[in-house]
Amino acid sequence: MLQRIRRIAVAPSALWLAFLVVHAWLVVVGITNAALPFGDVTLVYRPWVENALQGQVVGITEPWVYPVVALLPMLAAMVLGPQLYLVGWLMVVIVTNAAVFAFLLSRGRLGGTGNLLRVRAAWWWLAFLLLLGPVALGRIDVMAVAFAIVGLLVAQSRPPVAGALLAIAAWIKVWPAALIAVLIITIRRRVSALVAALVVGVTIGVGALLAGSGMNLFGFIGEQTGRGLQIESPVSNIWLWIAAGNPQAAQVYYDRDILTFQVSGAGTAVTSDWMTPLTVVALVAVLLLGVFVVRTGAFPTHVLPTFSLAVVTALIVFNKVGSPQFVLWLAAPVVLGLVSMGNHFRVPAYLTAGIALMTQLVYPFAYDQLLMLNPGALLLLTIRNILLVVLLGLSLRMMWQSRRLPRKAFRLGH
Repeated sequence: MLQRIRRIAVAPSALWLAFLVVHAWLVVVGITNAALPFGDVTLVYRPWVENALQGQVVGITEPWVYPVVALLPMLAAMVLGPQLYLVGWLMVVIVTNAAVFAFLLSRGRLGGTGNLLRVRAAWWWLAFLLLLGPVALGRIDVMAVAFAIVGLLVAQSRPPVAGALLAIAAWIKVWPAALIAVLIITIRRRVSALVAALVVGVTIGVGALLAGSGMNLFGFIGEQTGRGLQIESPVSNIWLWIAAGNPQAAQVYYDRDILTFQVSGAGTAVTSDWMTPLTVVALVAVLLLGVFVVRTGAFPTHVLPTFSLAVVTALIVFNKVGSPQFVLWLAAPVVLGLVSMGNHFRVPAYLTAGIALMTQLVYPFAYDQLLMLNPGALLLLTIRNILLVVLLGLSLRMMWQSRRLPRKAFRLGH
């Protein structure tokens, strides 16, 4: 029986059927849930696109919260017209995920352990999406993650391709730029990756400038740094519990400029101002640790997955925004880790899956209760944020230990 289950699990038909079932379920939950998990698509993305088609192009004619390439998939979703914009968006996202899934499974010629590791990573990714819930499809982050997954998977074999893909991802959401730094520190053909990233990144920037963006091209920097403390961020947990115990000392409010719920109270303004530089300091610290680990003899392929995971997790833990879709970022380094390290990466994979589940329980299912400062919902969010801190500590520990791993510590899957 066990052998039969294993044969079914590695069959392409079973994998693609699971892919369709998972995405269909996420679509159903996203459409029917009262918290409107796809609300950003219909209430925010569609107006941006409609305005862009009228000449008011975010990132070009006015500052925008995202880098300019993020507008392209939003525009593509208009293929069926404004009335069916959500359907168009889901088509774009599911096709994108299908392309990544196909790439993940396309290395069957490797056979043996390499192919099996990719199959296991594919199953994990589907489970992760299911556990994270409809937000995994309903945000622009899915596009950046798709490029990041493929970019990391080809980093060792095709550094220029990896650099180019991560540069595109960074012009969708900023965080993949940190992965470019990880590549430069870690892989052997770092120069080719850096050159490709610079060429692609600069080309996109120059194209936007020629289109008349001016300094609006970099408007996302000011838009992000000027934000307050979003309720889902780890640091905001402090004021959420204060507000639950004493509504006069701290409150939850809706910021109509940023279109998100934030916390206010004594110390929140100062904390908000300091969180961005603190995030930069944390990122630099992790990058410096990576430099030390690589220079003290760690084999690059052993370092890259844990290094990538540490960087991405640090960007989430120290972020003052903390939107639920940020958890989606973790998929890229975990997929890489499962493909290249197999069972040696199972603990962070399980932990990340647990973080995804806790995130979905909070949003969309307990979000209304969270806004009302229900202790149960606050506890769910607190546990999720603690798990993120644990994941950061685990990834740093695995980075440090990679210095002592022999080169054949495990079979590589690429």
